[in-house]
Amino acid sequence: MIRFSLLALSLPFLGCTDETVSGYADPAATYRLVEIAGLEFTARATITFPNEGQIAGEAPCNRWAATQSVPYPWFEVGPIMATKRACLDLKSETEFLTTLAEMTLVEVQGPVLILSDDDGREMVFEAE
Repeated sequence: MIRFSLLALSLPFLGCTDETVSGYADPAATYRLVEIAGLEFTARATITFPNEGQIAGEAPCNRWAATQSVPYPWFEVGPIMATKRACLDLKSETEFLTTLAEMTLVEVQGPVLILSDDDGREMVFEAE
């Protein structure tokens, strides 16, 4: 009887928690990219976590969005959709979006969000 009671109490909570990075990052924050692979990133690029399994932001030229459904601390970007505006900083945009797609781990430390790949290369973001 005790086992049944514990199971019954836990059922409402199953499937209700967001195990993706969206459940760990500040949902109200916009995280701005400050560094890629130890080098300062001077263009503006951001990432937000608007809903469970969704990520979005701004690249140096365009807005972008993608899915992210693996559990924390893993990170896997689904197909990235972006607007198609031209600008003078397409090189930085390409670097940002290409590097973002290669990230495999995420760590949230208060206002700092760090993405990394299997080679240890990092993207460091700070909440604005």
